[in-house]
Amino acid sequence: MKITLIPNLTRAEAAGVTDGICKSLKALGADFCFSDDFKNEFEHTGAAFLPEAEALDGCDAVIAVGGDGSIIHAAKLAAVRQKPILGINAGRLAFMAGLEDNELHLLSRLIEGDYTLDKRLMLKMNIKKGEEIIDSDYCVNDCLVTNEEKQRMTAIDVALNGSRFNSYLCDGVLISTPTGSTAYSLSAGGPIVDPELESILLTPLCPHSLVDRSLVFRPDAMLTVESAEGNTLCVSSDGVQPVTIEKGCYAEIRRAEFTANFIRIKSDNFIDILYKKLAQRR
Repeated sequence: MKITLIPNLTRAEAAGVTDGICKSLKALGADFCFSDDFKNEFEHTGAAFLPEAEALDGCDAVIAVGGDGSIIHAAKLAAVRQKPILGINAGRLAFMAGLEDNELHLLSRLIEGDYTLDKRLMLKMNIKKGEEIIDSDYCVNDCLVTNEEKQRMTAIDVALNGSRFNSYLCDGVLISTPTGSTAYSLSAGGPIVDPELESILLTPLCPHSLVDRSLVFRPDAMLTVESAEGNTLCVSSDGVQPVTIEKGCYAEIRRAEFTANFIRIKSDNFIDILYKKLAQRR
């Protein structure tokens, strides 16, 4: 089995955890590699070093080391190539981690194929002007649309399958997957949704209304978001650098054509993980 490792070395524990992973994989007889960017840090492990695209295209699975943000970033890279991904926690809560740093002995199950895949719905975001696509991105967790002038509320029109159903006076709107329901959406008052229940969530952020609450749509819904006042908006997919939605343009968000496939080695289910992780924040 060929493994590509993607560690987030901004996490204090990530380098040590990654060293432990490399030792485990080497003992198990697995081939593993990094992108060239990590050669200075991990040349001592005996790993191969390749250009990032080559490392991802040629592997059987991806291991991401870090917190949820690190795992989500790596999951997007893996998903477009339909490679499964295993997250190993070197952060704080890490809902998306399949293993903790003290469970590296369980990597033997990965090499032996003794695991299941959690197929998670993803979203595709297109910025469009008419029918012309200006920009695109994918997300595992959510798309956030906000006013470019963040110090004030703005009016945002949202349409479902081409028919406008509401104009929100708010700080922004968050469109999430069930996977993202335990991330920003949860902090914004949205519902927690079991990821096996495929759906698309919309949560207005600080709406100036007593009745505007989160909505849950069927997985084939198409949501269109644009300024109701002709202002410039910004959209961010999974917390990356925001992209501008210029005047006359809009964001179209729908289900992606592929899923993110997370490797599940342990037998704990979504509810087990949810309450275990949230208990750490009580």
